[in-house]
Amino acid sequence: MHLLNKVFILIACLSLSCKDNSIGQGAGPATKPTVFNWTTIADSSSRALNAQFFNDQGRYYNENNNGSTKFNYWPQAHALDVLVDAYTRTKDNQYLIYMNDWYAGVPVKNGNTFLNTYYDDMLWNALAMLRAYDATNDKKWLDATQLLWDDIKLGWSDVMGGGIAWQKNQRYYKNTPANAPAVILAARLYQRLKRQTDLDWAKNIYDWQVKTLVDPATGMVYDGINRQNDGKIDLGWKFTYNQGLLIGAGLEMYRATQTATYLNDATKTANFTLADPDLSGSGLLKAEGDGDGGLFKAVLVRYLALLAIEPAVPADTRTRYVNFLTFNAETLWRSGTQKPQVVFGPNWASRPASGKTDLTTQLSGAMLLEAMTRLK
Repeated sequence: MHLLNKVFILIACLSLSCKDNSIGQGAGPATKPTVFNWTTIADSSSRALNAQFFNDQGRYYNENNNGSTKFNYWPQAHALDVLVDAYTRTKDNQYLIYMNDWYAGVPVKNGNTFLNTYYDDMLWNALAMLRAYDATNDKKWLDATQLLWDDIKLGWSDVMGGGIAWQKNQRYYKNTPANAPAVILAARLYQRLKRQTDLDWAKNIYDWQVKTLVDPATGMVYDGINRQNDGKIDLGWKFTYNQGLLIGAGLEMYRATQTATYLNDATKTANFTLADPDLSGSGLLKAEGDGDGGLFKAVLVRYLALLAIEPAVPADTRTRYVNFLTFNAETLWRSGTQKPQVVFGPNWASRPASGKTDLTTQLSGAMLLEAMTRLK
């Protein structure tokens, strides 16, 4: 069934991506202002993701659109996030079919379980599956989320004063990708299920994260501590997704508690990200390569977009976030998208001329374009 769907999807993508006036095709000087129809653009992007990357036989997403069917666990979560975005926006049953196939295929490729050696990888998937539960009210998603959450909590230890380890075989190393998402997950579970233990976990992990891996002067978020079992922070590692995760953690803690300090933390890190020339020089989020790095911007985009529509944030600040995301999206669509395939590379100002790219980089672009439909 998916093979037939792909034929129609690819035809739709080719058709949509050639309409200059409706979706902003073209990279040259414009004679009139370009109109960006973000709904049409997001449709073409999300359909292209499924048409070019989804493995029908295995029911998971391939490593790239260049022939590699290698399975990588953590990008599957973000692919599910894009499916949830598209399904929530359109209520198109096609996306629900992909979601259910994902649920069946991903654990098989992961050793017949959703559990994994890496705590951060489990967290990405738990967050996406909780969103799938919100979108469908199908309890299987909540049950899988709880399975992961119970295992993730076992990663906490007193090494480095607390925090969840990066992976089960290296418990001395603690990092932002294994802790800030745990805050988001625990805070969201508390908001839905009202279990005090979830909020307690969220508070404890958040306090450790901010005390240990956030610069109090700027709001910059460090990647990790004790990587070499030497107690040192990775001061030279500055990635977009770490900033996004603290934004998301602060926002969800605010929503769970209505305590302004958490929201202030989120906006402080967001403001730092927009102003830092290494992260967003000239207003464009930096390219962080292919592979894992290609997916980093997706995380920043997701949580900054949520902050941009949070009513408790001052209107002028929200407008600044929306303008920043809009500039990135317009640049991506005008200059960084290979058409008519609708393919994105790691640099949003430069299209991948070959039409080939990794799943990770494709997901970052797709997530940005889906986010634009919610901002507008």
